[in-house]
Amino acid sequence: MTQRERLAFWVGLLAAFLLAVYVLKSVLVPFAAGMAIAYFLDPIVDRCERIGMSRTLGTAVVLLGFFLAGTGVLLLLIPLIQAQVVLLAETLPKYIERLSIMAEPLLDMARAWLGDGGADKLNLPAIATQAGKWILSFAGELLSGGAALANLVSLLVITPIVAFYLLRDWDHIVAAIDGWLPRAQANTIREQAGIIDSTLASFVRGQGTVCLILGGFYAVGLSLAGLDFGVIIGLFAGLISFVPFVGSIFGGALSIGLAALQFDSLTPIAIIAAIFVAGQAIEGNFLTPNLVGDAVGLHPVWVMFALLAGGALFGFLGVLIAVPVAAVIGVLVRFALSRYLASPLHLHGIPPADDETDGN
Repeated sequence: MTQRERLAFWVGLLAAFLLAVYVLKSVLVPFAAGMAIAYFLDPIVDRCERIGMSRTLGTAVVLLGFFLAGTGVLLLLIPLIQAQVVLLAETLPKYIERLSIMAEPLLDMARAWLGDGGADKLNLPAIATQAGKWILSFAGELLSGGAALANLVSLLVITPIVAFYLLRDWDHIVAAIDGWLPRAQANTIREQAGIIDSTLASFVRGQGTVCLILGGFYAVGLSLAGLDFGVIIGLFAGLISFVPFVGSIFGGALSIGLAALQFDSLTPIAIIAAIFVAGQAIEGNFLTPNLVGDAVGLHPVWVMFALLAGGALFGFLGVLIAVPVAAVIGVLVRFALSRYLASPLHLHGIPPADDETDGN
């Protein structure tokens, strides 16, 4: 088999795999979630084995602790988020009214420029009310869909089962896959797989910890400052902080805008701005250097693109697998580039020979 034929075979296999994922994306979410949980909890189960636990017992203990901790966090967050949603419903008319008053001079200028024909279209309260109706209608359709409910149930029921069996048999699965590797390239594949594993661990554990710390810092700080919806804005700003400056800029702009509508003095607005400046300073000078370092191997822009592309192509499943796929592609591209830079094609302009083998 020639190099071109081998390449065609692997490209065809990859295309078939992607097609299968696309077709089955609605049922693969709990399996992808279970695999992710098993991957990141495997080191803890390995430690349990080293202290004398059986693999099955260690898996059960670790998974039980993981899901109990997750349930506890949800029980703490759900009432807070529910209160914020209720507050939004109560204060939204007030914000719309105040925004209308603040924007009235600009609207008067626009009406004068558009003339009588376009003046009626610049009714900000009516526009905001209609936008609110659209949002509520969309949310209602999203939450009331039978498919969404079925996916949620499958995620809650199937994911723990998948995670348990994968985590219990993780070492056997890895050993079996290692046995399938072509012997001539086994060492190279193992080396690249190790780099992918290190990249994923560094990014998710390091950058994930940074995002969680920042989310907690922003949520607590904004709540203490008295900002409405401070918990939601703070958590969201922290969670998107894997892209440098985006979390602080987006969260800061949104918080300052809401503060301008909520407060009558500049002092609370200055305090809220200072919270995000402090958060950015803490992230840049302490959190990222100590928890992430410089050798993550996943550029934030590449991660952001992967999340958006994965979501557009495969929905929620694409978001789940975006970071692992981005890590794999990044490592393989760097490996291919290093091979190219060391090849005769790059050094001397000589293309590699089309290697013919007998029967292979």
